[in-house]
Amino acid sequence: MKSVLDVAAIKADFPIFEQSMRGGKRLVFLDSGATSQKPRSVIEAESNFYYTSNAAVHRGSYLLAERASEAFDGARSDVAEFLGVDSEEIIFTKSATESLNILAYAFGNPRSAHCVRPGDEIVLSELEHHANLIPWQELAKRTGAVLKWFSAQEDGSLDLSNISSVITERCKIVAITHQSNVLGSIPNIAPIISAAHAVGALFVLDACQSVPHMPVAPRDLGIDFLAFSGHKALGPTGVGVLWGKSDLLHGMQPMLFGGSMIESVTMTDATWADAPKRFEAGVPNMAQAVGLAAGLKYLQSVGLDNIHNWELQLTKRALDGLREITDVKILGPQTLEQRGGVVSFVIDGLHPHDVGQVMDQFGVAVRTGHHCAWPLIRTLGVSGTTRASFYLYNDMSDVDVLLESVTAARDYFRKR
Repeated sequence: MKSVLDVAAIKADFPIFEQSMRGGKRLVFLDSGATSQKPRSVIEAESNFYYTSNAAVHRGSYLLAERASEAFDGARSDVAEFLGVDSEEIIFTKSATESLNILAYAFGNPRSAHCVRPGDEIVLSELEHHANLIPWQELAKRTGAVLKWFSAQEDGSLDLSNISSVITERCKIVAITHQSNVLGSIPNIAPIISAAHAVGALFVLDACQSVPHMPVAPRDLGIDFLAFSGHKALGPTGVGVLWGKSDLLHGMQPMLFGGSMIESVTMTDATWADAPKRFEAGVPNMAQAVGLAAGLKYLQSVGLDNIHNWELQLTKRALDGLREITDVKILGPQTLEQRGGVVSFVIDGLHPHDVGQVMDQFGVAVRTGHHCAWPLIRTLGVSGTTRASFYLYNDMSDVDVLLESVTAARDYFRKR
């Protein structure tokens, strides 16, 4: 697993690394699990849209409107190519959170196919981010459905020993993360997908932590829906993606209503356009979609396999180094098997927020707290964690500074 990344050249493509942090320290950004930094190509793609093509898409017959429409439609095609799916199956949203809410709303609408009804079952896991938990909780409350879940184990995997009792004939929806945003663990979803489809349930994949970091092919996985956020994949904020099988999308009712998403309207009724338009009410996030396409092209130019392999090398160095620091406990996977480039840890007796503040003095940006995953944090028996998440612009020296700052945080509070 030898690195083929020229990290110095990659980092030079990201303007944010040109600045200094507190005390003149260089930026060691280890919070890409929350949001990624943006290369110049993304920043320029978004700004160039406003400079040269800004107009409402699919609405005008003048030149700027044509340019805008071509750019927006082209972005949809680029995202589809990235995932290996058809363009009409790509819906632009403002975030993965909105994507998942669109699904949860649709499955609670009696006019939608696969509508969830009283006594039906929705299956999740204890690994879920709130964005893939609360929408389904609310759907269960609205419809009278029963919420069930797979338990998380200490190594970050899911306990599938009771899969036949968790996924039963009453199951209609299974929604699982592709990679834990807290632990970096990649659950074994293949048997879950098979069990879901065996009883006629639909499988939803939260791919926020996987799509930006490794090759993900929805059709090969055999899933029904997928959601991810643009800002975690080098793209801008304000744009997300919902992918769904074409026939399933056409059977769903929209959540937002207005212009663009209609087929016809009278004063008393309306009919909806085909997907994806029926789910994109109003003037869409045009420049953001163009920026996202540029981000995905950057990832493709580097290679998702290369990125994933490099992140695992960084992760190994971090795991090995953290084990050498007394009073530090690593949570989740202890090896490189079935994991991504995310490492969560605690220092005995110290609050993660305090640890993060000391690390900031070294220019190290990490996430601290519950990571929008309260049920998992409670299962782990901690108040929160300090989380380092790696990406293609990190190198081994970043890991070394991480380890130095963790040691300094431990020592600082031990002396007080």
